[in-house]
Amino acid sequence: MSEMSGDGRRFPAALGEVARVEFAYGEDGEGGVDFEPYGAFDSAEETTDWIRHWTGNHELDGDDFRVFGQDGTGGLAAIWCVRPGRALDEQPVVFLGSEGERGVVAGNLSDFLWVLADGFGPMEAALYPERPACPDAGLTALAERHARTPRRAAREIVAGAAAEFPSFSGDLDALCR
Repeated sequence: MSEMSGDGRRFPAALGEVARVEFAYGEDGEGGVDFEPYGAFDSAEETTDWIRHWTGNHELDGDDFRVFGQDGTGGLAAIWCVRPGRALDEQPVVFLGSEGERGVVAGNLSDFLWVLADGFGPMEAALYPERPACPDAGLTALAERHARTPRRAAREIVAGAAAEFPSFSGDLDALCR
């Protein structure tokens, strides 16, 4: 793992506040957000176990990821610690689905808060970024309290993050056995 500045396992206050939000998922799978945020990061051991099973590569450790939530199928939302010397909240947020789906959701935690405010969870942002936005007033207020980046549409944030990290999917494929 690249060395990060600060405490790489301290749960950000913004994510602690997100963990108290109850996300409503649409009955028919349309609309809503399929996201169950955690109140703390998965342990290093849990994360290592997960990445080894997800990739089939038992030589890996989970140091590059801080898992902080899941969707209803077990797909995980994580902070991807890929920017050397940068704080945890400056690292990108990614989604890794239970069936191998994946995507970069936001370039940093602040942008992730705006994605949530626009009505997208990690899975929706990674897999369905073109769906209509459904802004949420409570999550907008949360983002306004914590975000250090300007508000932008989720579609724009996801596209920017994907452009910044174009090799994310290929890099993951290279880890798989």
